[in-house]
Amino acid sequence: MSAQAPSPAPTSPGPLAGLKVLELGQLIAGPFAAKTLADFGADVIKVEPPGSGDPLRQWRLMHAGTSVWWEVQSRNKRSLALDLKQPEARDIVRRLAAECDVLVENFKPGVMEAWELGYESLSAANPGLVMLRISGYGQTGPYKDRPGFGVVAEAMGGLRHLTAEPGRVPVRVGVSIGDTLASLHGVIGILMALQHRHATVSAEVPKGRGQVIDVALYEAVFNCMESLLPEYSAFGTVREPAGSALPGIAPSNAYACHDGWVLVAGNGDSIFKRLMAAIGRDDLGADPALAGNAGRVARVAEIDAAIGDWAAPRGVAEVLDALNAAHVPAGRLYTARDIADDPHYRARGMLQRITSAQGLSLETPGIVPKLSATPGSIRRRAPTLGEDSEAVLREIGVTPGQLAALRERGVL
Repeated sequence: MSAQAPSPAPTSPGPLAGLKVLELGQLIAGPFAAKTLADFGADVIKVEPPGSGDPLRQWRLMHAGTSVWWEVQSRNKRSLALDLKQPEARDIVRRLAAECDVLVENFKPGVMEAWELGYESLSAANPGLVMLRISGYGQTGPYKDRPGFGVVAEAMGGLRHLTAEPGRVPVRVGVSIGDTLASLHGVIGILMALQHRHATVSAEVPKGRGQVIDVALYEAVFNCMESLLPEYSAFGTVREPAGSALPGIAPSNAYACHDGWVLVAGNGDSIFKRLMAAIGRDDLGADPALAGNAGRVARVAEIDAAIGDWAAPRGVAEVLDALNAAHVPAGRLYTARDIADDPHYRARGMLQRITSAQGLSLETPGIVPKLSATPGSIRRRAPTLGEDSEAVLREIGVTPGQLAALRERGVL
């Protein structure tokens, strides 16, 4: 793996500089949304329980007692250790929320209200507060009180049923895609709510009016399911798993080479002709019956066999060279090693080297999306538990004596 030059210093504070965010969530969905805001300049204060912290600190592979995943999920954030089960801690949350623009939480519906931290209570002191609430099933409806994780949402949203080879057990995508999709929907909601707040500024409401963003994990997944429901509604068709193929669009599949697999998407009409020429099957490319997608779908097995026969004796690199030369979309299956060694990832700034609080140097994903005038940046490493508690509390007027008393009572 080649060495990477240090990332350039950010040329702008980010488009969200000046935005203050209070994060009360844990694990994936809420924290990923807050991380995205932090990457673009927001001041994110992450509240986590004293002693243990966010459980993500202990998930998967660790170095010196801390997950390396943590270094990505919590970069650019400040950590405030608070025991929210104690009334004094909840009083601190109210004081912080009164000064924040956005609050992010992903507790089970009703938990915030039980703590007297519901939106009605918090917005009474801060009418401009925008509150993102991510949960398994949403804040309303007959399932709202059920515990919901991303894996369940992926099943209910329709994704898990399709992620399988025909007749075999459905498999998970491999990452917590349901949580991440919900996070990104939440970020979209926050930005729209802030725009609305800006539009409602008045003498009576100097900061404008905030609102609640209710994101259900299963709905975020379902929103990405393309034609799944319309096809059932119109034709009674229940889409079934199709492995690596893309049903109803041809050709688009994975094909075995002698040293691995390639993914080929030759489903555009002109692309199909170029693909057939590249594999020596001009007869198929010139066949009028295959000029449109409908005709290709009807003979997809024949087309897949032709591509598969051509790819089988060749290596992945040879196949990709030929298809790239023909301007046919194709690619290999990337592992972590492939990503780390790929020059395009590196040229695009998608491999960013950081040093953790424990002194570990490692590469982490870069910033997405890329803004030309106000790009995001990694401004600070992920915090240790409670690293910023004193600084954050002093900002809201907590005195050194009060800090000491709070620590003694286990609030911090």
